[in-house]
Amino acid sequence: MVCAARLTQRGHQISCLSDFMDLYEKTYQRSTVANLVKLPYPTIQKFGISNVVIVGASRRFLAQITRHQNEVKYMSASLQYSDYSGVEDFVIPYDLMGTGSEKEYLKQCSMAMKNYQKMIAAGVDNDSAGYCAPQGMRNILLISATPYQWKHMIRQRTCRRNTRETRYVMMKIWEELLKQNGELFSDCGPFCMNGGCEEGKMTCGKNIPNMMLPTDIIRTDFPKVCDVGLGGRSVR
Repeated sequence: MVCAARLTQRGHQISCLSDFMDLYEKTYQRSTVANLVKLPYPTIQKFGISNVVIVGASRRFLAQITRHQNEVKYMSASLQYSDYSGVEDFVIPYDLMGTGSEKEYLKQCSMAMKNYQKMIAAGVDNDSAGYCAPQGMRNILLISATPYQWKHMIRQRTCRRNTRETRYVMMKIWEELLKQNGELFSDCGPFCMNGGCEEGKMTCGKNIPNMMLPTDIIRTDFPKVCDVGLGGRSVR
């Protein structure tokens, strides 16, 4: 990003590849990144890529997050090629936690996968049997996106109007991206934290203070997860 920004002002100094590499390798201050992020030139944030691996989110999350297609690439565990017989695991919806309904929910998920196993044992191909798999089955997903697009996805998907699991996963991603580059990802978070809600009449009316970090929001909005001390696999 820094190189791309400098290129616009130093083109007259570059006459060969070596000149460009000197510019590319030129040192810079972290404050430079912070200042560039504030500029209204999003193109300079589109030259880098951040790859994120998500282990344990549901296939329902997969269906939702893949609506984002601009500057984003996905690779998911495949129901066509993978055989989940006896190794499946399920996300418990956050609002079911502590209600006494978890056992029945998991029972239904397990029954679906028992039918899956019966079909596999009968010679049905993995792809056809995969239609039995519930949306709550855990998955492994790789997402590759530009910083600019990550910020867009986080702003949109951490909004309190999104589904619980999607919000939680995107909060955890934002949390990790901040550790990697706080200057670049400090202005993420839902739109209400960065100027105002963009949902119009659909607004939840519960703005999140702009000084809150993703860790703070998780503690506020997902106390059940925090209370039971679940780790990185606690996607609810």
